[in-house]
Amino acid sequence: MAKRPKRPRDPMQLAKLVGDIATGDVQEPPQPPETPATEARRKGGRKGGKARARKLTPKKRRAIAKKAARTRWQGN
Repeated sequence: MAKRPKRPRDPMQLAKLVGDIATGDVQEPPQPPETPATEARRKGGRKGGKARARKLTPKKRRAIAKKAARTRWQGN
């Protein structure tokens, strides 16, 4: 599988590249097609969260939700 080329770290070079892409002077490489292995991993990942939520007790789910809310509202 081919990797996507790295973006330049220099802000001016990155700005030029973005402008070139927007105007069509440079084409971004196409995304590689998904392989069966990639699809299988995504399928398992989508199932995982629901299965975990079913396994947790209401008390534990509430504790996780409180911690998430605290982190969100902390301002970081």
